[in-house]
Amino acid sequence: MAEFLDWDAGELAVALRGGTLSAETVMAATLARIEARNPAVNAIVDLRDAEVLMAEARAADMVPADMRGVLHGVPIAVKALADVKGERTTQGSPLFVDGIAEDDSAFVARMRDAGAIFVGKTNVPEFGLGSHSYNPVHGVTVNPYDASRTAGGSSGGAGAALAMNMVALADGSDMMGSLRNPAGWNNVYGFRPSWGVVPKEIGTESFWQQLSTIGPMGRSPRDCALLLSVMAQQEAGVPFNLPAQEWELPDVCSVEGARVGWLGDWGGAMPMEDGILALCDSGLSEIRALGACVADVAPPFDAEEMFQSWSDLRAFALVGELAPLYEDKTKRDRLKPAAQWEIQRGMDMAAMELHRATRVRSAWYATAAKLFESFDVLVLPVAQVFPFPAEWDWPKEIAGVAMDTYHRWMQVMVPASLLGLPAISVPVGFNEGGLPMGMQLIGAKGADVRLLEIAQVYHEATNWPKQRPPRHLNC
Repeated sequence: MAEFLDWDAGELAVALRGGTLSAETVMAATLARIEARNPAVNAIVDLRDAEVLMAEARAADMVPADMRGVLHGVPIAVKALADVKGERTTQGSPLFVDGIAEDDSAFVARMRDAGAIFVGKTNVPEFGLGSHSYNPVHGVTVNPYDASRTAGGSSGGAGAALAMNMVALADGSDMMGSLRNPAGWNNVYGFRPSWGVVPKEIGTESFWQQLSTIGPMGRSPRDCALLLSVMAQQEAGVPFNLPAQEWELPDVCSVEGARVGWLGDWGGAMPMEDGILALCDSGLSEIRALGACVADVAPPFDAEEMFQSWSDLRAFALVGELAPLYEDKTKRDRLKPAAQWEIQRGMDMAAMELHRATRVRSAWYATAAKLFESFDVLVLPVAQVFPFPAEWDWPKEIAGVAMDTYHRWMQVMVPASLLGLPAISVPVGFNEGGLPMGMQLIGAKGADVRLLEIAQVYHEATNWPKQRPPRHLNC
């Protein structure tokens, strides 16, 4: 039955390093499970050749025990925005269907050095834009809890693959909420580390763009810490790295005395679908029962100013990456409308608009720093809607409020993303229709380990990822 595929990644990795399980056995079971379960959700794309993967697994079994890395023999599927040497990196765009990566992305190389075996890619929206993983190359990834609904994004394939127990660990990236939203919608964990914990690629623009970061996803916060211990290496060629940390969590974590602030719907500024706040309240009750002090927090900053700052900075960042495609008319027409709109916004932006965005960002950072003098953790829902129909491109209204951009409906992600704060999505259960939801635990800059510890205590008390409502596709 290959029960080991349902283990936490840490337990699986220990068995592989110690020889209790062979990499060949785990790979054979993984490929069989992907074959059986992936067609229902379309989470893993560009699956590598089975014979090649089995050969790599057998080679891993020949590695001496004292030379095995922390991810030795663990099958992992890499997000389709990242490079795996010798494999294609489509980014979900028809412009890159034939592009073969010459090298690994930096964090992929670290995972390879740690012994991971890459089975394929996980699906994304085109260029990772938007929190719904559909594109003209690989199609749409649907939700394991309801195949008529989205799995979220941009790490939607990763979230669905974890929820279907096809992989035990997954990487993701997060500019707005792409680690946290799909985690919440797939009943797993997604951790956005403090900006600078995972270094950017050498040679990319590294000084200005401080919105997007790579991070881990897993079925427990401890598993997220395991993958982050591999991703979070120092890199002299990239500025703004945070100091190295010890990522292994204590055997026994505690939330006793932690000060938790609940921001709710930001005083009504962030419209919510019915049922979301109630589920988050139940999650907060669990944290309170574990010994934390939970208090309501009034809106500490103007939500609209914050969103406009983030929106301007995002457009500016994206135009630097995608303008060459947009300026080529033959390629522009093959970009989805949302991408064209955002690139043009960035191209039209005046210097003073950019300056205003950075000033607002700086003011919110100062306000948040003051807030963290009173609280260890701030809490927000992980989404403003439950997983929406898979045929939609994005929700056009929430609770009767019109959404004016393709990402306005994810406004709840902005407070942490704008400042590069660590934030983890933890599950809070399901609505009456069986759709999952999560809430964000947000910490002060650099408080990553403490945040993971608090989330791990919550996980051990609730263990939502083990819950399988009747509509889960692998029930």
